[in-house]
Amino acid sequence: MSDPVVTRATVLAEALPYIQKYYGKTVVVKYGGNAMISEELRNAVISDIILLNLVGVHVVVVHGGGPEISEMLKKVGKESRFVDGLRYTDEETMDIVQQVLCGKVNKNLVATLNRLGGQAIGLCGMDAGLFEAKMLDEKYGLVGEIVQVNPAPVQDSLKEGYIPVVSTVAQGVDGENAYNINADTAAAKLAVALKAEKLILLTDVRGLLQNPKDESTLIPVVELSQVPELVKDGVIQGGMIPKVDCCVEAVRSGVKNTIILDGRIPHSILIELLSDEGIGTMLR
Repeated sequence: MSDPVVTRATVLAEALPYIQKYYGKTVVVKYGGNAMISEELRNAVISDIILLNLVGVHVVVVHGGGPEISEMLKKVGKESRFVDGLRYTDEETMDIVQQVLCGKVNKNLVATLNRLGGQAIGLCGMDAGLFEAKMLDEKYGLVGEIVQVNPAPVQDSLKEGYIPVVSTVAQGVDGENAYNINADTAAAKLAVALKAEKLILLTDVRGLLQNPKDESTLIPVVELSQVPELVKDGVIQGGMIPKVDCCVEAVRSGVKNTIILDGRIPHSILIELLSDEGIGTMLR
């Protein structure tokens, strides 16, 4: 028997206890960054999600679409503007956010999942009041803070065997506006509402690094009690702060653990969930 065949069998045998562990459990994946832009990485992520679904893991995909929104704004001659790292969203920008996230990005993801053998269904945060929000702060425009999650449409989709793909636009409770929602925040809130086993945030970095310039200094596990000290020491800084805040909130609210995972690594989701080698940073 050839070595590659033995290797494949060994990998499958190693995955078995993890498949048993996650069978019937819910895993929320926030999908974005390079893993969304590169066709090779996109196909790897999609195939990971389909495989997990086929072995009985309930996978929910929550996506952003920052680059696509910026591209569309550029096409209509409107400049992207950011305040404290959040996209300033006036009414015209909100129209484009809604069109791009709930339309193009969401349906393209659903189509790719279906084309590669999955059974996906697209949901917008406004469907059945999935996400309800109020204005976060006037300085950000129509950027919302989620005040209520109704997980029923996602749960119903999972019961029917579908892979729900959720875009992060919310229904306003303080007016007739729709709101633009940060995808990391939306994924964390949904994971809590679904009582998920795990929340995975796909990013463009290895995870939390002791030295941000050295990827070999990955911190594999962080206890919640360590987070304030890591912020103070500058290990958690910049754009990583809101990601970690989302993870902390999710774990404190009942999600077993959260993973900040490098979406640039092909099949990173499978490596993280179904092997002995964790490759991201776990917060627990």
